[in-house]
Amino acid sequence: MGMGEAEAGSPAVLEEEEEEEEEGGWGWRARSKLSAVLAALWVVLVVTGVTALHRSLRHGALVKAEEGIVCMCEERARMLQDQFAVSVNHVHALAILVATFHYEKQPPALDQDTFADYTARTSFERPLLSGVAYAQRVMHADREAFERQQGWIIKTMKHEPSPPQDEYAPVIYSQETVSYIEGLDMMSGEEDRENILRSRATGKAVLTRPFRLMSNHLGVVLTFPVYLVDLPPDAKVEDRVAATAGYRSEPHVPWSAITTPSGVFVILMLIGYIIYAAWNRYDSVKEDCRKMEALKKRAEAADVAKSQFLATVSHEIRTPMNGVLGMLDMLLDTELKSTQRDFAQTAQICGKALISLINEVLDRAKIEAGKLELESVPFDLRSILDEVVSLFSSKSREKGIELAVYVSERVPEILLGDPGRFRQIITNLVGNSIKFTERGHIFVQVHLADHSNLATEPKVESVANGINGHIDETSVVSTSVPHNTLSGFEAADSRNSWENFKALLSYDTNDMAYGSDSGNVTLVVSVEDTGIGIPIHAQGRVFMPFMQADSSTSRNYGGTGIGLSISKCLVELMSGQINFVSRPNVGSTFTFTAVLQRCERNAINVSKSALLHPLPSSFQGLSTLLVDKRPVRATVTEYHLQRLGIASKSVRTIEQALGVLLGRNGTSLTSMPRKQLSMLLVESDSWGLKMDVPLRTRFLEMKQNGCESVFPQVILLSLADSDKMKAEYAVDSVITKPLKASTLAACLFQSLGISITQANNEKKHHGPDSLYGLLLGKNILVVDDNKVNLRVAAGTLKKYGAKVECVESGKDALERLQVPHKFDLCLMDIQMPEMDGFEATRQIRAIEAKAHEQRDNADNSDAGSTAKKAQWHLPVLAMTADVIQATHEECTKYGMDGYVSKPFEEKQLFKAVQKFLGPSASS
Repeated sequence: MGMGEAEAGSPAVLEEEEEEEEEGGWGWRARSKLSAVLAALWVVLVVTGVTALHRSLRHGALVKAEEGIVCMCEERARMLQDQFAVSVNHVHALAILVATFHYEKQPPALDQDTFADYTARTSFERPLLSGVAYAQRVMHADREAFERQQGWIIKTMKHEPSPPQDEYAPVIYSQETVSYIEGLDMMSGEEDRENILRSRATGKAVLTRPFRLMSNHLGVVLTFPVYLVDLPPDAKVEDRVAATAGYRSEPHVPWSAITTPSGVFVILMLIGYIIYAAWNRYDSVKEDCRKMEALKKRAEAADVAKSQFLATVSHEIRTPMNGVLGMLDMLLDTELKSTQRDFAQTAQICGKALISLINEVLDRAKIEAGKLELESVPFDLRSILDEVVSLFSSKSREKGIELAVYVSERVPEILLGDPGRFRQIITNLVGNSIKFTERGHIFVQVHLADHSNLATEPKVESVANGINGHIDETSVVSTSVPHNTLSGFEAADSRNSWENFKALLSYDTNDMAYGSDSGNVTLVVSVEDTGIGIPIHAQGRVFMPFMQADSSTSRNYGGTGIGLSISKCLVELMSGQINFVSRPNVGSTFTFTAVLQRCERNAINVSKSALLHPLPSSFQGLSTLLVDKRPVRATVTEYHLQRLGIASKSVRTIEQALGVLLGRNGTSLTSMPRKQLSMLLVESDSWGLKMDVPLRTRFLEMKQNGCESVFPQVILLSLADSDKMKAEYAVDSVITKPLKASTLAACLFQSLGISITQANNEKKHHGPDSLYGLLLGKNILVVDDNKVNLRVAAGTLKKYGAKVECVESGKDALERLQVPHKFDLCLMDIQMPEMDGFEATRQIRAIEAKAHEQRDNADNSDAGSTAKKAQWHLPVLAMTADVIQATHEECTKYGMDGYVSKPFEEKQLFKAVQKFLGPSASS
């Protein structure tokens, strides 16, 4: 006997947009009310339908009940017999097992534990059955002996002693899952008794109808007879009854409950709820989308308004500033008193500062809009750094701080990239350092990333009162102990020490790796200062736009806090990274990487004349002795001397220099490239007290001893004014720092008496590549509706030798440019009344096309036609103060050849007109 169970589980720009939002809100509320009404109607329909379904099912159940219990039981029995075919086969095998090991063995070889263990192990072969049991057939006469043998009495299904009857069917073996039926008389159950009698009479497995088992679960019992002897297939019922030894019973898994109207009601209500929730969700999402679309339109309108505002403000500010700066530039070219010149230069500096601020704000807007693109043109990195040094030289001298630049020899002479943006990054970083540094030095280094240890990740050493550079901001770091740096002051980044710098120098060779597989050059640039540093609490927002360290920074030093933010964006556009190390009261070191392109060898010679300020070759073969007690500073000086072709040797003291001159310690002038020492360069802080008299005395003694050939020029390197230092020290000349190649060359020309005419003769062949050489004698038409801008543009162009004509409208320009005309170039303002620059350019191109067509019809020669087409293409450059909208693409769209921004800058103007007025264009 066995049993089983089955349980049922149950998202204000315009007023029109505001009106649209209000109408949308009313529509959404109306749809909400409609959905609520529809939901109520759905519930009513579901209840009505379920009630009708319940009545129909009840009536059908009554009709089917009348068809008879027997027919239904037989049909269910056949269904179960089909489903349990595999299980019945295994039950048959269990019956043979019991008959073999229980009746044919004396004593029986099968006991309860063996049966329970075996049936538990083989339960997977009966997946639809809850458990198996074996009931033995016991006659009334054998009951007493049987009970004595088993040690328990036969009980009924109610666990009471079984009353006397002809035969019993007590369970003697059972699976553990149905062990509670052991000892129970299966004949005492009405369903079981009938099942047993039918099973032994037919010799087949018989199922009961579903009934409630002892476990209070609904189930059926499958009974299979076990015979003592093998019976033929046609054995009689009496023979089967006599040969019956016991009965094998197994319970079936519980029946699944028949779907009732209540279940259908629940399912339908769930479906209705799902539909209702989905509809509400769809309506809510649709409303959110409508709101977000309205917000998107507002945001886009605000962005367009911001761009238009910036463009308008830029144009409106730069237009008068063009007049101011242009007139100041023209004023400075006239005869002025010193006071007047100082006033004009001050006003010019202020105006350029304002233009620079406007450019920074516009650059930030371009970056945010993703419209800032980098150029890729050849440029000389060393010349750019010289320009930066020139820009900040006067300020560094005023503060008395060392400003120096060093570029590794392994860095190529010419690189491909955006020189303007690279200069902007260096200028921003050095400008910040100049602003916040009052003593010490500012040192700019450029190395290749392959051999540089100047990574962009910060690294500092432990210091007093803090770790990793985080010191007490109220404490002042002592500078009494000199450090081996450019100025002797401590630097924030320990990697810029002399030891690491010396290791980098060991990689420098004259071999340029043009044969490298990769065309990329990754530069590592560091800008080190010994300024006030950045407070610890403010270091996290250094690169945020319009943010400074604290309020006192802006109050004491000025600035907008936008420079570092733009620098970071520009570095990232160059595929690099920027970071910094800063220690309060010690200084800061900003380090960034930039990926540039190598310039091919055949392009270097072509680019040099246009890109470089050529250095004179008059110093080739000269030699000098440098006295400097700081090795870093001495290396920088040697770098600039090497650029001029001067061989140098450095010593730490004057005594060591005299030893070199006299050939002491195995060192003599014969080790220098030229036997005669040309110069003795001495740093001002290496010049001891009253050192000039002993030095001159020693030189006089050397001259008297026949060493006249080694009497060099004594030149002092100093941050102070040269005239003041020359009067204070008995030296031949004074070179004022910061050093750069051009300034050093000019000072050496004067000190060594080399004819400047010779140097100027070296530059004569560069005349055509200057702006004066390009514009000299050229006829240029300037079109602008602003009379002041016309005067400024005309004055600027005439200064470079151009012949200028001015008109104030696009229509007048069209009259002057009717084919044939005499002009070589046209500068066209964009924003003009009646006819703007774009429309005027379009009509100019139409006039040229018409002229070409007429000449083509007159002459069918292709070569002649091509020549005439080239002849009548007038270069037109957009001249505008709107640097946001006047992009190269937009100018090209209307037939323009480029643009220049107002106010004019010499370099930008040269770059714009070179391709049209240069030698290559003439050819």
